[in-house]
Amino acid sequence: MPFVAPCRSLSPFAAFRWIRLGIADYRRAPRQSLIYGVVMAVIIAVLSLGAWLYGSIWFMLAMLGGFVFLSPLACIGLYAIAAQLERGHEPSIARSLRAAFRRHIGNEMVFAIILLIIFLVWARAGAMVSVFFPTAAHPDISELRGYLAVGTLVGAVFAAVTFSASAFSLPMLMHRNVDSVTAIVTSINAVLRNKFAMMLWLAVIIFGLIVGTATAFVGMVFILPVIGYAAWHGYQEAIDASEFPRHTVGITAQPRASSIDATVDTETIGT
Repeated sequence: MPFVAPCRSLSPFAAFRWIRLGIADYRRAPRQSLIYGVVMAVIIAVLSLGAWLYGSIWFMLAMLGGFVFLSPLACIGLYAIAAQLERGHEPSIARSLRAAFRRHIGNEMVFAIILLIIFLVWARAGAMVSVFFPTAAHPDISELRGYLAVGTLVGAVFAAVTFSASAFSLPMLMHRNVDSVTAIVTSINAVLRNKFAMMLWLAVIIFGLIVGTATAFVGMVFILPVIGYAAWHGYQEAIDASEFPRHTVGITAQPRASSIDATVDTETIGT
């Protein structure tokens, strides 16, 4: 098997096609999507409220660690629903939970630990920026500009690394029998080879999260599942994992329905 799965060249505005397919999946599985959306929105709302009321660096790190461990499980569940729809199955919450908590839990935990390490280094880097900037006890506007510029640059570097590592790795773990390192390297390679398309995809995700937060997290009930489904379709379009073996059991052990494959190929491949 190759060290990394080859990637396809994406059209610059592929993200909008993924969102359209994600909305279609939400409509085809409204009850399951609503359940996931409500649970995820409540978790994010509780974490945000806790940060607001009991804000401290240790509390923030504890919440961040918990979210890093929970988010892969939630994403795998959404990918499992999308995979069931592709295969013409009636989407089942029970099957998606088995995929999240039984079949792929080992690789998910490795992935979560890697993300947690990145976030901890990110937090330490942010603390170091606060140590050296600003230098005055009562900084003026120019010193604050320097502090914000350096802090933004440091945050952007870590955010880019995190996004590149996670963009396609979790869908690949769901789709094929690969290890976490192979999936992460594949994801980074695909992001670097499709910079503009992936920058736009990241902008769409950030915009959706802003809208969801601005609506008192009610919008998250719809936005988060759509983003999860869209990420699955983005993976299917960007990564050619055909040289890697299928899972022997589970949803993705079975190939996609030929009619659905034809639709996906027509809309996504070769653009």
